[in-house]
Amino acid sequence: MRPLAYNPSFALNAICPYFTMFPLEYPLKVLRKHSAAKPVVVDPFCGRGTTLFAARMLGLESWGIDTSPVAVAIAKAKLSNSSAEDALCLAQLLILAIEPLHVPQSEFFKAAYHSKTLRDICALREGLLGLEDSDEAVMLRAAVLGCLHGPLLVSGAASYFSNQMPRTFAPKPDYAIRFWTKRNLVPPEVDVLQALERKLKLIAASKALPKADYTNVVRGDSTVPTSLPSGRKHSVVVTSPPYYGMKTYVQDQWLRNWFLGGPATVDYSAGMQLEHTGQDSFASSLGKVWANMANTQADDLHMYIRFGVIPSANVDAKSLMYKSFELSGVEFDVKSARNASSAHSGKRQAQQMRAGSSACDEYDFHVVRH
Repeated sequence: MRPLAYNPSFALNAICPYFTMFPLEYPLKVLRKHSAAKPVVVDPFCGRGTTLFAARMLGLESWGIDTSPVAVAIAKAKLSNSSAEDALCLAQLLILAIEPLHVPQSEFFKAAYHSKTLRDICALREGLLGLEDSDEAVMLRAAVLGCLHGPLLVSGAASYFSNQMPRTFAPKPDYAIRFWTKRNLVPPEVDVLQALERKLKLIAASKALPKADYTNVVRGDSTVPTSLPSGRKHSVVVTSPPYYGMKTYVQDQWLRNWFLGGPATVDYSAGMQLEHTGQDSFASSLGKVWANMANTQADDLHMYIRFGVIPSANVDAKSLMYKSFELSGVEFDVKSARNASSAHSGKRQAQQMRAGSSACDEYDFHVVRH
């Protein structure tokens, strides 16, 4: 069966590729089991919002939390009610009205973007940073993030603004400059509005979705109880925590983070994320998330968790997850723990600028609170 990722009816879910993401089929399959009861759904590691999009497809209320501003920006678009036309009109207005005050002049940005293209990107950046969130702004922001970097096309109109890059993560500046220099690659002059129009047209032609509320996505740390909405009544959790040993989420999205107001350089600090200093600390911090999820006014709680460990970590993923349940202090019943098969999805993109690596072994857990 053809994966839903290639189904044009669900183009909004593909508005911005992400280096780590689970397929739409997973949350859809889970949520269909519960849809008759109309549960409130929560994803405490919402990433690019796939769980939230699946919930919206089924007409379910959902909440998403993530520490990454990039993740939050993309996930919000999955709950935006903006038309593609309105988002594009906003882009046209900002590019025409704003002469950007801050255009990066580093060697990386000069090699990554044509000067005219970078000027328009910076106009959109400064314009969106000065606006309150609206459905149109939320949709446009995610569309720009999705076009910000990606592969050069051999022929046809450009879909991405940049010189050759993966579309799921941004390489470090020094590496990228060496890569481009060695291959004599120069940044193309891309019409920003045309590239955005192509992306937004795909969304305009996609399947109609129930109305939703993009404000149901918040930036926060799910180990902290106050990051979650008060008086919560969620009964279904569908999530995929950061894989053990994967510590570069912040750095891999540094260029998109710049567009959202971050620095024009790579931030090598860890930021808000689970503790990766050892298995015990990781399991303990993950256990805090499960404890917060269990703190709901709903009578029942079902948690569906996809989890893995990067191969170089040499850690048993199932044992680590069981330990996190134990350290949560909540009496959970693990109904099933099945191998989800190795995930090679997205490796084709990663191989454009760096050597491939073995995929993680992933497991799907179904856990019920007593």
